[in-house]
Amino acid sequence: MSPTDEPLQGAAPEAAAPKDAGEAVRGWLIPAIIGSAMLMQTLNATVITNALPAMARTFGVEPLRLNIAITVYLLSSAIFLPLSGWLADRFGARRVFMISIVLYAAGSAACGFTGALWQLILFRFIQGAAGATLMPVGRLVLLRTTPKSELVGALSVVTMPALLGPVVGPVIGGAIVTFADWRWIFFMNLPIAAVGLFLVNRHVPEVREQDPPPVDVPGIVLTGLGLAALIFGFENLGRDALSSLAVAGLFVVGALSLAIYGWHAGHTPHAVVHLEIFRKKTFAASVIGGGFMRVAMGANPFLLAMLLQVAFGMSAFAAGTMTFISAVGALVMKTTAPPILRRFGFRSVLLVNAVIVGLSFIAYAFFRPDWPHWAIMLVLGVGGFFRSLQFTSLNGLAYADIESDEMSRAATTSSMVQQLVQSIGIGLSASLLHILMVWRGADRLTAEVVSPAFVIIGLVTMISMIWFARLPADAGDEMNGRKPA
Repeated sequence: MSPTDEPLQGAAPEAAAPKDAGEAVRGWLIPAIIGSAMLMQTLNATVITNALPAMARTFGVEPLRLNIAITVYLLSSAIFLPLSGWLADRFGARRVFMISIVLYAAGSAACGFTGALWQLILFRFIQGAAGATLMPVGRLVLLRTTPKSELVGALSVVTMPALLGPVVGPVIGGAIVTFADWRWIFFMNLPIAAVGLFLVNRHVPEVREQDPPPVDVPGIVLTGLGLAALIFGFENLGRDALSSLAVAGLFVVGALSLAIYGWHAGHTPHAVVHLEIFRKKTFAASVIGGGFMRVAMGANPFLLAMLLQVAFGMSAFAAGTMTFISAVGALVMKTTAPPILRRFGFRSVLLVNAVIVGLSFIAYAFFRPDWPHWAIMLVLGVGGFFRSLQFTSLNGLAYADIESDEMSRAATTSSMVQQLVQSIGIGLSASLLHILMVWRGADRLTAEVVSPAFVIIGLVTMISMIWFARLPADAGDEMNGRKPA
């Protein structure tokens, strides 16, 4: 039996420290392979955002309506994410990961062949369901095979290939939309899936629990219904698609479903989302406080596409070459995050960087069509650098106080909340643009309409400082090497 075929039965992070050169190589090889498989998701997310105006022309709808193609994907992921941890424990993380890659590629191909908007929405929902397990299951492998003192570095490695999506996505997507057909933005996932499938099968170890808990069907139904209602409520907030009463009803149904789930979780030992985990300050700061940052991350690509393509009149290719620089800044940061965290600690980095990230979003409000391109790219690059530092810190901090038997639920819960708040960010951005157009009496998107949305989003990110300020000064020091394990 090869090393990758040996199941790791509930291995704790501290028990898996590399002991020889071969295991040391796997210490960076496995995160790189997992991150490469996730490249499909990040590439698809950045490319489709840049292609929305062209897709809207194909289906004969307004560009703002096409944000549903993004929202429905995140909605589907949020609904099916609760199952990911249980599936990985029951059937093995590598097996579930490989099946997800295959289904994601099939969903991508179906989106490319779609002939109507409703078909695109349906296939994006299927694609989101398949992709729901990629991030949490891949992260679960790392959590159970990496010592805590090395986890920040491993998480940086796993996100570096995924960051290639935002780096090359806007340029590739812009070129495809400008010089070819937008359908190829989905077809290009197929070779990535084939390579990822081969590498995962060859190198990624199997990780499963010997006695996985029973599946929490009522919990999955309640969380799925609650998340779906809330996401569609935010999707229609401030718009004319549904009546105000219907939108209010969505929020009531969503809140009531999640409240019932809260009662259910308190009486169910195997609840799909373990609410007690939020009593850990490090996890709450990462997931809840970091959620305000991720709202902005969900809104930012959509707002930039609307500003540069619709308001400024740039082609998709020109806009893509402008925005890819922010991902370049994020990629550069990945090599500097571990030493920064070792020097200053999680609390200081998160607090100071929250201000910098918020100001970077507000700076986008000052973009105008007559700005030189190098100036816009400089601001985007600096913003991308500090945002990436913030999310690297948040991802590491989340598991600072998590025990080995809680890793599966922690990874699932974190991923589920991330999908929800990103969905809220996309719905919020579309709603803000609609409200700002009505407020200014405009009949089309202009720089004056879009700019205030960046200011609002920037201020939202700073709310996260409430949770960061509550952290002790030595929070997560074991994760970044400031304190021995």
